Order: sequence, then C-alpha cells, then structure tokens
Amino acid sequence: MVELLAAGTPAFGAFAPERSAEGGRLAAADPDIDFVFYDLEEAEWDMAALGAFTEALAGAAGTAGPPDVLLRIPPVRNDRETAARRAAEGLAAGARGLILPHVESPRDVRAVAEVVGARLWPLRPDGDVLIVAQIESRDAVDVVGQIVATPGVGVVLPGQKDLRHAYGDEGAVQTAVASVLAAGMEADVPCGVTAGTDDVQVRLGQGFRFIIAVRPGAASLGRAAAGRED
Repeated sequence: MVELLAAGTPAFGAFAPERSAEGGRLAAADPDIDFVFYDLEEAEWDMAALGAFTEALAGAAGTAGPPDVLLRIPPVRNDRETAARRAAEGLAAGARGLILPHVESPRDVRAVAEVVGARLWPLRPDGDVLIVAQIESRDAVDVVGQIVATPGVGVVLPGQKDLRHAYGDEGAVQTAVASVLAAGMEADVPCGVTAGTDDVQVRLGQGFRFIIAVRPGAASLGRAAAGRED
C-alpha cells in the first residue's frame, strides 16, 4: 500500500469484519480494499487473534496478495513504553501499519517510530510499515503542523467522532478536518478520512488520499472516481 501513497494514488480500506481467522477470510473477499483497519484501541489486546486474522487473510487472498493490516493500538499518551511494546508485538503478528489514536504531540509518534526503525515509510523510501497519526482533540488540531512534520508520519487522519465531542458544532468539526487536510497537503503527507457512498467522491476531490470505507460499495465507487483500474 505504501507504493500507492508514494505515487500519490488514493488507497482504500475498510474496518475488519471480525477479529478472527474468519474475519481475515471475509476481508480477503473484498477486491476493492488496499488495507484493513484492525481496531484494538479499546478491545482486548489479543495478538493470537491478530495472527490468526493475518494468516487467514494471506491464505485466502491467493496470488493477488492480501491487503495490508493496519493495527490501531491504545493511545500512546497513556504509556509510551507500553505503546512501543504493543507496536512491536503487532508487527510481529503480521500488521503492516500502526494507527495511533489521540496523538497529541510529536513525542507520541517518535515513541512508536523508534520501534519500527528501518522498516518505516516514508522515513525510509523502501520501508513497508506505515504510521497513521489520528488527530482527535482541539489541542492536537492546534499543533497538527508539528505532528505531520514529525519524521515517520505516513498518514494523518482526523478522527471525526472524537472531534465532534471536542467541538460540539458540526461546522467547527469540518473546519478542524479541513485544517488537518491542509497541514497534510502542505507537508506532503497523505490525509485520511472515513467516507461512504454519499461522500467518497467529494472527499477525493478535496484531496483526501487514504479512504476508510464505512458503507458497502464506497471503496468500489472511490476507486472508479480515482481511476483505479488495478
């Protein structure tokens, strides 16, 4: 997937249907996704289940190759040492990317980037591991320019659900999302967003290049709009 982002090509993904081997097989059946969002921010930290998911995903994908598994870990700010350990465990279990929720400062990114080391893209042009920094608070929006400038940030992702709690007003939320997008574009860091069939084309037109489909058909529609025929 990093090859797509490096080339400026939008990437499309979806949430894991289940955190199990069967979930991996189900994810492999979707021909339109480049990545799977595997969420353990608040769920039990179960690396055996993640390993079963990634193994089944690879086995069911066949010669086409599986989509990358991006693992969301608990917030780094809670405990940076624990976050670093979890990042290493996730990569060992087959994850090809790490989604960091509630990033508040460059320190949060660096704590995980150090674990990834030489595999980290775009810090290393030939890297194969992606770090996604989620921006989910007023304070994070205020310093998003510093966050996206941190070496190792591969994607910046505004978390609209938590931003709604932070701002309350939907207009203010979308202004914050636009600020995150602008910071990413200025730093040449792809910006992500969740999208459905009703807004995926709009989001692509705004410049978002990392799309998490939240409705069936959204990834397919987005690929068509982006001219993705691969």
